[in-house]
Amino acid sequence: MNYLAHLHLGGDAPAQLLGSLYGDFVKGRLAGQWPADIEAAIVLHRRIDAFTDSHALLAQARARFPAERRRYAGILLDLFFDHCLALNWADYADEPLTQFTGRVYRVLAAEPVLPGRLALIAPRMAEQDWLGRYREFAVLEQVIAGMGRRLSRPGVLDGSLLELERLYRPLSEDFRAFYPELVEFARRLRVEP
Repeated sequence: MNYLAHLHLGGDAPAQLLGSLYGDFVKGRLAGQWPADIEAAIVLHRRIDAFTDSHALLAQARARFPAERRRYAGILLDLFFDHCLALNWADYADEPLTQFTGRVYRVLAAEPVLPGRLALIAPRMAEQDWLGRYREFAVLEQVIAGMGRRLSRPGVLDGSLLELERLYRPLSEDFRAFYPELVEFARRLRVEP
């Protein structure tokens, strides 16, 4: 799952929102460098990733991609599933997406010290409404290009948007089958404040 899904799954408290994002930016053992409620959300983030990566429905979704792309299919699915979540937000949340994303951006802006790269991207994330713009399929092209620049093999994600477009319907069905299971998994593990 990518940013939006982790934020949706991690809980509503500010510390839960922060930890849901920190999970992509904080690596290694957690040894008390963050408050306990943020660390609990980081742990949940990691468990969501492990559950997702090992789930049969995700293996089926990855297998839809051509063999030469499967190594990166997980990255593409994370992005595409955030698109599906944003597009169908009202099916999974009571709070409107714009209200939710605004709250997330306010929590990030109020936090004096964000970890590593998150400190650099959080202002742009809010200014450009990264989370809300996942509704627009075309935005994925920009996200994929940005991710491709950070990978060691240049051009490895070239043509990915066309593949996602070709697979749009079956991958959307995969999302609809998988996401409720993930919501329930996260709900059972989430530590409520």
